[in-house]
Amino acid sequence: MRIELLALYGGPDQVMTVTSGLASVLGLLLLFWNKVVGIFFKVVRKFSRSGTPAAVDVPKETPKGTP
Repeated sequence: MRIELLALYGGPDQVMTVTSGLASVLGLLLLFWNKVVGIFFKVVRKFSRSGTPAAVDVPKETPKGTP
């Protein structure tokens, strides 16, 4: 048996500690999910803005069926 492979062994005490930490981080993320998504979209909007506004096509005539 190769001795160096024993260094990679993760027993239940190490694995449970890591998974508990990951679960707490995920729990905090889910608690503040609305704010996290809001900040994400604010950053995306800041970087994806174009310099010129898009042209809006306005019809010159209104349809006859509308009041």
